[in-house]
Amino acid sequence: MTDTRLPPPGTVVRRKTARVLPVRPDGKVLLLHGWDPLRPQTPYWFTIGGGVEPGETVKQAGIRELPEEVGILLPPDQLGEPVATNEIEFEWGGCPIIQHQTFFAVGVDAVEVSFANQEQLELETISDHGWWHPDELEATGQAAHITIPNLLRQAVEEIRYREAS
Repeated sequence: MTDTRLPPPGTVVRRKTARVLPVRPDGKVLLLHGWDPLRPQTPYWFTIGGGVEPGETVKQAGIRELPEEVGILLPPDQLGEPVATNEIEFEWGGCPIIQHQTFFAVGVDAVEVSFANQEQLELETISDHGWWHPDELEATGQAAHITIPNLLRQAVEEIRYREAS
């Protein structure tokens, strides 16, 4: 049976996304734990974020995705400027995806993570959240993409720089 919430298998999906890296004072970054709906036996850790909707800026998408995915509300000016951009290619739900990503770092203290606002497909493919030091994540080999540990390092450095300024 085909899941009607996913594009037809083989469809190449090109998307522009906003990714947000919440950083605690101890240098740990919030990530989500989940899997491809066609490969639930191979979970991984990935960054918070999602697609930029028509008429929305990348920053607006990041501010929207935080409460949708993890229940964190922030004022738009708290994201600051992007800390990184990249483009990755991967497969998810049977579709090749070419994703242009813009990453924002945001300093947080104690936050209550909630999955209450996630869409049904997210609830079915995201099992947990976790706070990670970049080196610890890298050592597990469980990052969704090889670039994630370095992106976490950039986010931690940016937040420390902002706080020292």
